[in-house]
Amino acid sequence: MKQILLLLLLFPFILLAQNESKNESGSAKAMAFVNSLTDLQKEKALFPFDNMNRYEWHYLPAAMAPRTGIAVKDMDSVQKENLHLLLQAYLSKEGYVRTKNIMDFEYLLKELQPQNPIRIPENYYVAIYGTPVKDSIWGWKFSGHHIALNFTIVNDKIGFAPFFFGVYPAEVKDGPKKGMRIMKDEEDIGFELINSLTAEQKQKAIFQLKAFLEIVTTNSEKVAPLEPVGIFAKDMTYSQKTVLNKLIAAYLLSMPPDLAKARIKKITTEDINDIRFGWAGDTIPGKPHYYRIQGKTFLIEFDNTQNNANHIHTVWRDFNGDFGLDLLREHYHESKHHQ
Repeated sequence: MKQILLLLLLFPFILLAQNESKNESGSAKAMAFVNSLTDLQKEKALFPFDNMNRYEWHYLPAAMAPRTGIAVKDMDSVQKENLHLLLQAYLSKEGYVRTKNIMDFEYLLKELQPQNPIRIPENYYVAIYGTPVKDSIWGWKFSGHHIALNFTIVNDKIGFAPFFFGVYPAEVKDGPKKGMRIMKDEEDIGFELINSLTAEQKQKAIFQLKAFLEIVTTNSEKVAPLEPVGIFAKDMTYSQKTVLNKLIAAYLLSMPPDLAKARIKKITTEDINDIRFGWAGDTIPGKPHYYRIQGKTFLIEFDNTQNNANHIHTVWRDFNGDFGLDLLREHYHESKHHQ
């Protein structure tokens, strides 16, 4: 039963690292943000919960892939402050810092490419579905270049997928931010894991020699399990499993603590015998590379191929829980049962 125990070791440091204290509920902070908007801004930002654009998401610059909602660049200082309090309520401390750093990189890209019309700082959009506090079911999303966060709240339970983080440059090569790497762990631990495998294990793990140009699932509204490639976690050594745990933890670390705990429980109970780690591309930094971690209920994709392998895209998908669909099914089933 060692494979069942492998993930029970998972992430105690996550829960210690994250700040669980919240002075105010997330829904109240969402309502404070809504109340700070003007009537014209509310027309752009607020939608019924069942509006189908809730399922639309992207990670390209908003100038290339238009978003619904209100842009940060069109908010005043009070509205921006309320937005940041909202983000802090629905992300861990680490997740919030990452989100802010990725947003700030748009200023760096503007400096690097001053003539590029798509480099528009604060071109990130917020849309809210339903009425926070008042409604038991509501949601919101935050999206722009290299960020797509989709939250669904059902009776105070949170769905947090799909969520996407990316960064370019993955490592800043010049200037005052030289050496900065916003998404260091996802890359370094991935290399640590693939290079800890024996030659025989690598034959299973590396399923193609050329990396994908992009995450395979892109911005699909709904995803199904990808081809079952790679090496099973249960076929790794104890130390290799520990590295895999660290890698999954790097993604969970951005989530709110309660949600991270729920993910850990689901992984240890539902995914344990199905988790695979698959690699495509080179196994040394600076060359195009891709990996995926796939279980019964979830998929993680990592891709670094663009701009001379200095441009990262990552995504977490829930096969049954994207956009809170599992929470909604449970809610409607219980409602019908109690009628």
